[in-house]
Order: sequence, then C-alpha cells, then structure tokens
Amino acid sequence: MERRKQKQKHFENVELVAAGGEGHALAKIDGKVIFVKYGAPGDIVDLEIVGRKKKFSLAKITKLHRSSELRVDSFCDHYGTCGGCKWQHIEYASQLTLKDQWADDCLQRIGKIEVGEKLPIMGSNSQQFYRNKMEYTFSNKRWLYEDETLAELEHTNALGFHAPGRFDKVLAINKCWLQDELGNDIRNFIYEFCIENGFTFYDLREHTGLMRNLMLRNTRKGDWMINVIFAKDEPENRNLLLNAIHEKFDPYALNYCINEKLNDSTFDQTFISYKGNFEIQEELNGLKFNISPKSFFQTNPIQAEKLYQVAVDFAEITENDVVYDLYCGTGTITCLAAAKAKKAIGVEIIDEAIAAAKVNASINNINNVEFLVGDMKDVFNPQFYAKHGSPDIIITDPPRSGMHPKVVEYLSEIKSPKLVYVSCNPATQARDLAILDSTYQVVKSQAVDMFPQTHHVENVVLLELRSTT
Repeated sequence: MERRKQKQKHFENVELVAAGGEGHALAKIDGKVIFVKYGAPGDIVDLEIVGRKKKFSLAKITKLHRSSELRVDSFCDHYGTCGGCKWQHIEYASQLTLKDQWADDCLQRIGKIEVGEKLPIMGSNSQQFYRNKMEYTFSNKRWLYEDETLAELEHTNALGFHAPGRFDKVLAINKCWLQDELGNDIRNFIYEFCIENGFTFYDLREHTGLMRNLMLRNTRKGDWMINVIFAKDEPENRNLLLNAIHEKFDPYALNYCINEKLNDSTFDQTFISYKGNFEIQEELNGLKFNISPKSFFQTNPIQAEKLYQVAVDFAEITENDVVYDLYCGTGTITCLAAAKAKKAIGVEIIDEAIAAAKVNASINNINNVEFLVGDMKDVFNPQFYAKHGSPDIIITDPPRSGMHPKVVEYLSEIKSPKLVYVSCNPATQARDLAILDSTYQVVKSQAVDMFPQTHHVENVVLLELRSTT
C-alpha cells in the first residue's frame, strides 16, 4: 500500500504579512494561509506547523530572524502561556491601526459596504489595569512549565487561569496586568492563606476539593467586591477564610457562594453577603448602575463611556423620539437613550439582566423606559411593533454571533429612519449589514478599543434609510 505523503511541517525565513484571526499573524506559503501564534506583521521567522484545518494551518515561531517594526518587549511574566493579552508584543499605536484596519476590512470585504464617513478609532488612555472584573479558578493540578518537574514541587495547587486548551489545568498567576494592583494582592493573599491552612483545591476532573473560584470586581472610585465560590459547605473553613479576607482588606462587599454543580457557572446559584454590602455601584455617562455578583456590566468602564457616547451621538436622539434598544443587557444604552427620548424600550433574553435593567432605571429616576424579556427573533415582530409604536431610532448591540436572520429581516421591513449597530465582532456585523444594504446606507462608522493588548475591537455604525427617489 502506498504511504500517504508526509506534509511539510517546518518552514524557514517566512515573512508574516498581516494580522489574522484570533490575534494571530498571517503568512501565505504556496497560496495557503498559515496563522502564526504571537507573530507580528513584518516579522521574518522560522515556523513549525502545530495544527491543520481544511482552509488554513496554525503555526508557532521557532526562530525570529527579523523583528517587525511593530514589536515591543512583552511586560507580563505569563505572556505566551496564559493565552490572554496576545498583542502585548505589538506597540499600542500599531494595535489601534491593526484593529481599525480589521473593522474597515470586514465592512468592505465581508459586507461589501460603502461607508459615508469613517471616523478614526478611539483608543484607550490606559492599556493596563483597565478591567473591573476578573475571575480565577482554584485547581489541584497546576500547569507545569517546560523546565519544571513534579518531583521538585511541594504541591500542585494553583489559583489563576485555565491553561489554553486544558480544562483541567490551571496556570498559577503571580501578577496580572488587567485589574488594579490591589486585585493581585487580594488573589495572592487568598491563595497563600488556603495553602497555609491546608484547604483542598478543586479537582476539575474528579469534582472534589473545597476551593473552586474567585471573582473580584471593583469600581473607579475604589470600592471592591470579593466573591469566593466554594465547591461544598465547610462552615468552619469558610468562615476562617472570609474573616481573614475581611480583616486584611475590609472590602465594600464580601460575598460567597456554594456551587456543588459539575460546571463553574454561577448564574443559577445564590450568592450570600458575608460582610459589608452585597452590591457595588458604578457610574457611566452620568448614570448610576448597581452591580451584584452576577450582574452583566462592561468590564472596561472608561472605554464603555466612550462606546456608549458614540452610539448616542450617532443616534442624535430628540425629545420626540421613540427608541428601541435590542439586546439591551442591563439597560445601559436604554437608560442613556431614555434620558434624551420620549420613550425607550429595551429587550433582552436573560431574565437577570432585565431585572437589573429595571433597578438601574429606578435608581436614576428614569420613568419613560420599558424593559421586556424574550428571544429577539420571537419578540421582535409585527405585534411588538404595533403594541409599542413606530420607532424613530433602533439601537442594536447583539452578542458576538450577531443578529438572528429573522431580526435582520424584520429590521428591513420596519424601515426605522435610523439604525445604530454596536458590535463586538465586526465580521458578523458586516454580514448583517450586507443583508440590510438594500434598505439602509452606512452613514458613519467608528471603532472603539475596549480591550488593549488583545485583537478584539468594538465597532459602531449609523445606518439611514436609502432614498426611494
């Protein structure tokens, strides 16, 4: 039997020509696409293929012959291992250029969209310590580096992030550059306290152990919420740890949860206030928002203000306008729109988000707003339109997958004078805009960088009805 020809695995002196998907750089060899981990456009490298798909291959750099002009030194000790902040080897100005090009390329290449006015991307003044929420996992199976062996370790307990591609292994984090430095102090204190007191760490395969997850939330004014998730109820150990946390940090809110399920999701679990308050409060664009342990809330509040302001500015809402806010989450954009409009209506599929949205409207004394729970493709129909009135402006902020085809279809039928589309995925946004193109023209487009050191980017477009004359 003839043996299958071995595919070439190693390539030398390859130039990386562009930024590709998922934060990888892109090379082309004999017309075939290769995505390169932790590369930068302009690098000359040797490559090793580590994965193959039908339309592309995935490679890692084995030798860097020439560094791209975009390259800078990474600043995090965990860079290249934890899987986050994949672009910290690229200077920030170049990150913005690449993100802006990506958003524009999606509109032109995927959507075949002609944009009236392309505004420059809004960058972030803070490229580190910008997140207000971090989630960590306890595990009794720490990820080992190449130069480590089990024999030299006192234990294999870890508190940190899941190792890429390994649900049962956790990378122990010493310093993370995403949340305020106090977050590192809190996490490291809790880890060391649990080790010193012999607490068992969770086994992600066997589902045993006490310590399961840690969630830290904070506000710009300095309030902290510490949420400890235990895998079982051991009152003596639980209270010992929580009392130590309270004595050391005196957080604004200290909560805990007992999650005995097989998965880590806590949205169906009950959090209990142990000390202090149950919630913290953040302010965005002049409005106050209560944040509980399970609240949906933008993780970069400074950039969120810019993003929402772009959306509201594009909409140019007047006091006579009726505004629909689709995929409204906890109602941030809905409340901002209602402050300027005659009436605003927010729709979201998640019950907890709508409950929070109603509270947010109440604490800001916003009375001209209504929130509804339901799947957008089922709720957003002719009956909804007839009941709630003709929208002058529709704002939509869907998940990464974009809008359901039925929703896009109905937007074309409604023919609202203005449509503002906020997206965390320019590719699916462009796909939806291509369907809307016969009805709407894209008047403005602007990208906003919510997550420095990553390839992710938000994009806002303003659509207006095409002239029928």
